[in-house]
Amino acid sequence: MTTALTRQQAMELLRKYNEDSFHILHGLTVEGVMRWYAGEEGYGEDEEYWGQVGLLHDIDFELYPEEHCKKAPELLREAGVGEDMIHSICSHAYGLCSDVEPEHQMEKILFAADELTGLIWAAAKMRPSKSVMDMEVSSLKKKFKDKRFAAGCSRDVIKEGAERLGWTLEELMEKTILAMRSCEEEVRQEMGEV
Repeated sequence: MTTALTRQQAMELLRKYNEDSFHILHGLTVEGVMRWYAGEEGYGEDEEYWGQVGLLHDIDFELYPEEHCKKAPELLREAGVGEDMIHSICSHAYGLCSDVEPEHQMEKILFAADELTGLIWAAAKMRPSKSVMDMEVSSLKKKFKDKRFAAGCSRDVIKEGAERLGWTLEELMEKTILAMRSCEEEVRQEMGEV
């Protein structure tokens, strides 16, 4: 898996279509999570690719929410992004607004972790530390069960994602918390520069 873009070009592309700090934060978070998973799952040589897929996965969401994953291929092709990366990016919303099914391990992880990062981030904001560094799976599971908490984060997608990976929900939560811990400080620093 190769990427046609540098990290800086990918970030510029994200910012070209996204101004809201929430969307930038989410892209950076999912990028860091995907980089961690690449190493954890034995795909370290593809870390850059995994990271850029995470960074750009919602490229069209801010400007074209009704065309999410429909507009993305056009925006990405214009920037010189290859069809393999476009497939990976569009697979994260399978069954919601995309018919591109996650096939590769990376795509299955993105599908599962995308929604979960939102839930974890919302739960972290409620903590005195405002951080994932001291978050435990048990407290996340309580938030997961409360359907009103971070209601926009689909519990069904998170559960389906764990099933696609052959992982328990607890395993997916634990790994994704660790992944978010690995990049939290870097994301905060980059957001300070945005």
